[in-house]
Amino acid sequence: MVKSTAIERWEVAVIGAGLSGMYQLLKLRQLGFKVRVYEAGGDVGGTWYWNRYPGCRFDSESWSYVFSFSPEVLREWSWAEHFSGQPENLRYCEFLADKFDLRRDITFGARARSASWDDGAGEWELIFEDGRRARSRFLVTAIGPLSAPTMPNIAGIGDFKGEAYHTGLWPHHPVSFEGKRVAVIGTGASGVQLITEVAKTVGHMTVFQRTPNWCTPLRNSRISPQEMESIRNRYDDIFRRCRETWGCFIHTADHRNAMDLSPEEREAAFEKLYNEPGFSFWQGNFRDALIDKAANDEMTKFVIKKIRARVKDQRIADKLIPTNHGYGTRRVPLESGYYEVYNQPNVKLVDLRETPIERVTEKGLKTSDADYEFDMIVYATGFDAITGAFDRIDIRGKGDQKLKDKWADGPHTYLGLNIAGFPNLLTLVGPHNAATFCNIPRCIEQNVEFVSEMLVHMREKGLKRLEATHEAEDEWTAHVYDTGNKLLAMQVDSWITGVNKNVGRQKRTFMAYAGGAPKYRQKCEEVVAHGYEGFTLR
Repeated sequence: MVKSTAIERWEVAVIGAGLSGMYQLLKLRQLGFKVRVYEAGGDVGGTWYWNRYPGCRFDSESWSYVFSFSPEVLREWSWAEHFSGQPENLRYCEFLADKFDLRRDITFGARARSASWDDGAGEWELIFEDGRRARSRFLVTAIGPLSAPTMPNIAGIGDFKGEAYHTGLWPHHPVSFEGKRVAVIGTGASGVQLITEVAKTVGHMTVFQRTPNWCTPLRNSRISPQEMESIRNRYDDIFRRCRETWGCFIHTADHRNAMDLSPEEREAAFEKLYNEPGFSFWQGNFRDALIDKAANDEMTKFVIKKIRARVKDQRIADKLIPTNHGYGTRRVPLESGYYEVYNQPNVKLVDLRETPIERVTEKGLKTSDADYEFDMIVYATGFDAITGAFDRIDIRGKGDQKLKDKWADGPHTYLGLNIAGFPNLLTLVGPHNAATFCNIPRCIEQNVEFVSEMLVHMREKGLKRLEATHEAEDEWTAHVYDTGNKLLAMQVDSWITGVNKNVGRQKRTFMAYAGGAPKYRQKCEEVVAHGYEGFTLR
């Protein structure tokens, strides 16, 4: 517990010391602001600090994920793999913190409990779980879109006497699977990565799957020193390419429509993309593949053939093939031998649609048709995405309005960066922000630079308060839905459409911005050019 009752005071308080919080701190400090970052964890890194589970790694190319703001960092840092694993990703975050001496302005072990706007003082008051208090003119949330782990709604979770872990809260000590009976609940992105690694050493693994996902190969490889030097020489071109593409990945959609080609031409294009690394097959496919059902059906049929060729038992393949959504209409997990895991004699797949889990027991799990005993249960049950981290802080704006209440039927924002009724609150990588569909450091840089320039503008003009107008918020939110409605993804239950059965949220909304990063950046530039149009500054 914090013994002092003194209130810490800052111009800007930032919640979160992941990549967005680190860059926001550096930028504002360079600009002369009195700024403090508060971080729940014990060190920097955010996603890469918490998600230490085996197999956790980038699905963006490492060298496209790196920050671009420092030529010196680009010269000094080398990636070992094209899709780097969590330990190296965390080292990169630590390298940045050391390089720019960021930790001196970060308070660790400070989990925000509440944030309340004091209209009379024109300040935010923060209260942390350890009793610490702080006040600041501006509050910046850098809490990440996937940072609120969720457990499944299963009775008896606390009854299990063996080892139990959540992928998003993985322990800092090594975990051995050798010779053990392990249950993994969940086959989303983290589950797919973890299952592939666990299968290498486990005694016996039982995978409990509620909803199968489409997965395509990652095709990772090492980066030699010579290749790394070549990458350094191409950084300007890499960042230019990312700046031009819809999601800031190096991949961009094929300009052709799938249904304009012959079946043979489509098949050849699919085969080429499938054999390329990363998101090539998802992000680099035909321009109509994610908006036209006929085109999507063709892409989906191709992936089904690939899954069936890799899984020996076609009854198991049937369970691994999704039937409620087409390929790419949910975020695609990338894998390195995932489907082959189910060919192992020591791996069992349980379809929870057929035999749901009834409860956790002292010795394992009870489904509707069997009792299972395990030494370890791993919950790969994901996150309350995008808004979940906001919901876990009691955020109150003008008139004591709760942000959670305002967003009860889905987020309402302006540019995904501010909310009407919540002055001086700036939400990096927030809902309705291009960053939610983005190669995230590329969009973090844009967000942080927009926020920083806005605060400099206010300081130069002697302004103390910013707030989106209700009209601007309504227009932006409507525009967000307009962009989303063009996607087949809007017809699918997923975290992108706000559905999360683990937290009891069934209604489809839209959490992201589907207009693409270039259009989002253009809109932000227009807002600035028109004197921060849509904001009331005073």
